[in-house]
Formats: sequence, C-alpha cells, structure tokens
Amino acid sequence: MASVALLRSLRRGETRATSVSDKFSSASAGGRKTELRLDGVKDIIAVASGKGGVGKSSTAVNLAVALANRFKLKIGLLDADVYGPSVPIMMSINQKPQVNQDMKMIPVENYGVKCMSMGLLVEKDAPIVWRGPMVMSALAKMTRGVDWGDLDVLVVDMPPGTGDAQITISQNLKLSGAVIVSTPQDVALADANRGISMFDKVRVPILGLVENMSCFVCPHCNEASFIFGKEGARQMAAKKGLKLIGEIPLEMKIREGSDEGVPVVVSSPGSVVSKAYEDLAQNVVNRLKELHDNPENEIQMKLNVPHSS
Repeated sequence: MASVALLRSLRRGETRATSVSDKFSSASAGGRKTELRLDGVKDIIAVASGKGGVGKSSTAVNLAVALANRFKLKIGLLDADVYGPSVPIMMSINQKPQVNQDMKMIPVENYGVKCMSMGLLVEKDAPIVWRGPMVMSALAKMTRGVDWGDLDVLVVDMPPGTGDAQITISQNLKLSGAVIVSTPQDVALADANRGISMFDKVRVPILGLVENMSCFVCPHCNEASFIFGKEGARQMAAKKGLKLIGEIPLEMKIREGSDEGVPVVVSSPGSVVSKAYEDLAQNVVNRLKELHDNPENEIQMKLNVPHSS
C-alpha cells in the first residue's frame, strides 16, 4: 500500500534533508528555477498563517472547492500540515491513495478537488512523532511523489508558523503566490506579519490578506458584533501595501461544514459566507492573472517593494 511504502522509505531516510541555512542562502541568491515546477500544474498557491487557530484550513478547503465548482478550474489541495492534518475530515475523504505504474500516489478526489494529506497515509488518531528530516521527506513525497495530473491551481494548506517545513515548501516548489489568513485580532496579526516577512525573504509574492472571523452577525437581530476586533487585517494590508482579498464572517455553518466534511460552499451555496468564499476565489483568480499578464508585478513583489511602516 502507498502509506506503508511511504512510511518505510521515510524511516530508511531515503530522502536527504537540506539544512535551513542552506535553503535560505540559495533563496537569497535568487534561485527560483523552472525545474521547481510540478509537471502539469500551472499555479501553486500557499494558504498560510503565522499561527494556528485562525481558520487557515477551512479557508484553504473552501477556496479550493470554490475554484473547482464556481470557476470550473482543475484544482488540487495539498494538506502540508504533517503534524495536524485536517483536510481528510473537512473534505470527507478517508481512503488510502492508490499507486500508479510509475509508483506515484494518486490523489483522492471529492467535490471536484484532488487531495493529498498525511492523514490519508497513517491510521486515524495515530500521532506523527517525527523529527525534521522525516517531515521534509514526507512533504517531498506528497508533492513530487503524487500524480497530480493537469491542474490549473494547486492549493497548499500550509502548516502554521514560519519554521523549517514552511521554508522547505516555499523554496522547493515554485509558488505563484501566498494568501495570508488572519483574524482581526492584534495577536493573530502580529504572527501574520511574520508570515508575510518569511514569504518576502524567500521571494514569494503575496497575493493578499484574508480577514477570517471578521464579524459575527446575530441570526435573530442581524446586529454585527466584532468579536475579534474590527478591520485589523484591512488596516494591516493598507499599512504593508498589500491587498485585502477576502473578509469571511464568523458563522456556525463553517464549523458545521468542517466537522461534517461538507464545505460550506457546497452545503450552503447561496449563503453570505459562501459568497464571501466565492469572492475570495475570484480575487485569487484575478491576482494570478495580474501576475501572468504583467511579470513586472511579480518581480516587484519578490523584491519586496518598500512597505510603509
């Protein structure tokens, strides 16, 4: 089985991990090579946050499904959070991936999205007690060891933080851009700022910020409550010279859909929150088109045009 073969190869240490310092030096030298692309994949975008608990995975899942269903694009979703994979639950997938004749894993598909996750390769509830080299090896196998086929966009649900795994993904894949997810809360925004700085250092364009849990609208009186603060991500985007590309309200339907394995863009396609995700997807499509139509924009973003402080 694919999962057994993967775990055995990881334990044998077949894939050698490169040190973070070496990776940083190659990035700062400007080395973004065409061979870093995945065969058949037009664009790879990272959905990231500086910390956990801000709704990054639910954003990645609903963005991917909206791109596939609303915009009829060929979409893949990589759950890169090796220690805490959540895509299998959110996408209602639990079968082990099959292996093709080229010994590449075949992603599991649901809602029109091809998915790969460590959660599909280990037993349910099994802890991932691995050191860095095994994590790096697993990430390599879940990217280049997968037959993704032809994709318009591969959405990568990044692990939280700005550590070795995030740097490896950013430098070993030719990312078209990154989407930064945060709540309006100052504590979350501080960590999101660190995420922005990391992508600046590895020369990955920031497609924009998403303010998740932007407000809660009472279902009884329709009064808006700004539980985590008001317009924090919007203010940060303006301060950093970036775009706010999504505002997702705090709604019970998102949590219910995540737990039940039915993304809210599928379960409640006409709802306010579903429209918010579709608007986010439209903005991501527009930002990618801008980069393709005007490569100078990408160069400017990678060179980290001075942000106002």
